[in-house]
Amino acid sequence: MKQAMAKIFCIANQKGGVGKTTTTVNLAAGLAKVGQRVLMVDLDPQGNATMGSGVDKRQLKLTVYDVLLESASIAEAKVTSDKLIAGKCGYDILGANRELSGAEVELVDLERREKRLKQALTEVQDDYDFVLIDCPPSLSMLTLNGLCCAHGVIVPMQCEYFALEGLTDLVNTIKQVHANLNRELSIIGLLRVMFDARITLQQQVSEQLKAHFGNKVFNTVIPRNVRLAEAPSYGVPGVLFDPSSKGAQAFVAFAQEMVDRNTKS
Repeated sequence: MKQAMAKIFCIANQKGGVGKTTTTVNLAAGLAKVGQRVLMVDLDPQGNATMGSGVDKRQLKLTVYDVLLESASIAEAKVTSDKLIAGKCGYDILGANRELSGAEVELVDLERREKRLKQALTEVQDDYDFVLIDCPPSLSMLTLNGLCCAHGVIVPMQCEYFALEGLTDLVNTIKQVHANLNRELSIIGLLRVMFDARITLQQQVSEQLKAHFGNKVFNTVIPRNVRLAEAPSYGVPGVLFDPSSKGAQAFVAFAQEMVDRNTKS
């Protein structure tokens, strides 16, 4: 069943190294694989989600930077990787490169500076079922643009002690954005990533999360998986790199869980 308008989700966590980009890229590929129309927006100047989707960020003529400065539309700037289409998990990519780091400074003096991405997405929201936004780890003007246009936030997190501290910061940020800039914003769910069931502490933290957040914790768990880690160096999502790996299968299952949740809502 096609949704009338795209569901827009930020993948965010203020703690670095928790697999935000891996989650964004593989969820995009997984959703495409189960028949959804997907736009992935790379809001990180490092451009890792762009490269991990098979697009050379250095060759991009237009990027999310141009969209934020309103010198290009999303329709003009989006690209699709041939590798993804060949692998039957094609999604559109609004890419990023180092140029984006300059947008921070340039946006400060502009009108509607935190609503630029929201405005741009209104023109294409009927063309997609899902829009996934890969946010940088810091709370910057770029992250704010993502949070201002999103219906919700997907939080990838490792089941480790310090992960819970980072989660508190993120929850506070989301509350502030919800109160002041985007009344629709909420945490959609917590995704347990890089999970190793053999480690007792991880199991304990996982149980704590479920006890505290209840159905906000996704049923799907993404295991620690070497093939997922190798995939970016080949410029493809893990879902496409090794479809039979446990990590790839978990992301396809997660994509289906997202579709099921959003069909009900």
